[in-house]
Amino acid sequence: MASSNNDEVHVSEAEPWRVTQNDHVEQDLLEEDVETQEKVEIPTDDIEKAFSFKKLWAFTGPGFLMSIAYLDPGNIESDLQSGAKAAYKLLWVLLSAHIIGMLLQRMSARLGVVSGKHMAEVAFQFYPRVPRIILWLMIEIAIVCSDMQEVIGTAIAIFLLSKGLVPLYVGVFITILDTFTFLLIDRYGVRKLELIFGVLILTMTVSFGYEFVVVKPPLKDVITGMVVPWCVGCGKEEFMQAISVVGAVIMPHNLYLHSALVKSRRVDRKDRRRVAEANKYFTLESAIALFLSFFINLFVVAVFAHGLYQKTNADVREMCISRHDIPDADIFPNNTEPVEVDIYKGGIYLGCQFGAIAMFIWGIGIFAAGQSSTMTGTYTGQFVMEGFVKIQWPKWKRVLITRAVAITPTLILTFYSQGVQNLTGMNDFLNCVQMIQLPFALIPIITFTSSRKIMHDFRSSKLFQIFALITSAVILSINVYFIADYVSSLLGTEWYVIMVLAPITLFYVLFVLYLAIYCLVSCEVIPDTVSIRGFSFNKSYENDAPWLSINESAVHDNAGFQN
Repeated sequence: MASSNNDEVHVSEAEPWRVTQNDHVEQDLLEEDVETQEKVEIPTDDIEKAFSFKKLWAFTGPGFLMSIAYLDPGNIESDLQSGAKAAYKLLWVLLSAHIIGMLLQRMSARLGVVSGKHMAEVAFQFYPRVPRIILWLMIEIAIVCSDMQEVIGTAIAIFLLSKGLVPLYVGVFITILDTFTFLLIDRYGVRKLELIFGVLILTMTVSFGYEFVVVKPPLKDVITGMVVPWCVGCGKEEFMQAISVVGAVIMPHNLYLHSALVKSRRVDRKDRRRVAEANKYFTLESAIALFLSFFINLFVVAVFAHGLYQKTNADVREMCISRHDIPDADIFPNNTEPVEVDIYKGGIYLGCQFGAIAMFIWGIGIFAAGQSSTMTGTYTGQFVMEGFVKIQWPKWKRVLITRAVAITPTLILTFYSQGVQNLTGMNDFLNCVQMIQLPFALIPIITFTSSRKIMHDFRSSKLFQIFALITSAVILSINVYFIADYVSSLLGTEWYVIMVLAPITLFYVLFVLYLAIYCLVSCEVIPDTVSIRGFSFNKSYENDAPWLSINESAVHDNAGFQN
């Protein structure tokens, strides 16, 4: 922004979007501990080479950490319910959600590489004070809900592995150790942390892959479900399950996380070729990571599609009662209703069908999913708090606070849940809350990556902007339908319920529209010269672009993006 130092120092509260010289100094001090952390060096040779395994290895890590969100206990539960209710018919929905997620994660990674800042930091400087505080609170809610799913999943895994000897609330306390594990590993550098996540992903692959091999679902049906975008004989229940699959996969806080993780690589932003190279390898690495996560999810869907589709509770109960080495063998009610399953009942079923070993291996997989997800949740909470609030706390204190915020409500829930079966029923509610928060990540990421002032010549192309806007509109419309259906079934449609929800819904819609207007301005659908009360489009934050000072006249092209 063209402005004198004097103007910057005496900025008024009416213009909270301005970034003063003092703000820059303060921000540098606040981020000093982050910037001085170990960064992975990228080989600088062979810049003209189209592909290098050596460089891909150097960039490998952030995408796999990001992919953990696609493998958390909430996703696993959504997968097994999809298989039990619709067999293989919704696998194409799972695949489509991963492809859309890949495109969104690509945008997030590019934002971090090109701007040199993660999404929360950009949001802090882009939006006025009150909207960014609201945005921060919404994302914190999404993080807490995701963390609750992960903590619950870990506690259930411990409950399964101990055959019920370790109470759920003790399992929740055990997850507190994740905080200290995170701090310990983080002290040894980001590559060590990425290695731990790699081991956890490998554990999930082996665990759920073992179940897939044991069950032996028909490969022809699995492949058909992946490539045929149709659901023969499906009704509202299958449609709602498809929405649940999409909602479980595309998680709002993950976009904030990925843009921060890519900053762990030392990319020379003064050299445009290095920035473009980083974008290319991060995209490739993310695609590989999500390809693997898709197949892990597919294993779970196929296992329960083959074993539980069109089965009744009585069918499974009869099989379980005959075994004496499985805990809670009578958890399935004695009725002819379609079998209802969650991550706990799923483990019990596998034990009843294939023996205790299958149940224990399932528990190990769920434990790995929960442990890895809680660690990435801690990471996300740290980045969001740093970016939005600029809290000057030591890292251990920031991490401890973000972990406590998630564990406290979960701990209360385990005390009053009156059994593991009631605890696992929280998954739909937590997914619903995260769907409500999705616009607060989806709209900003499109806004930032479409902005000339932030991305400069790396901004999204017009074609990709249109695709992102249409895709987002479809996803948000589906989410609105799911939320309305879930809330009405949970609370009813009485007049007093509508009276309570009406003002909350109105505020929510208005804030989403507020963010959408900024998005349309960044996409140049609305000119930034237009005057709308409460908006200041031409005064929004502008990020630096050090590569432009070296090669001002460079013109590049790239499929889907303006590079």
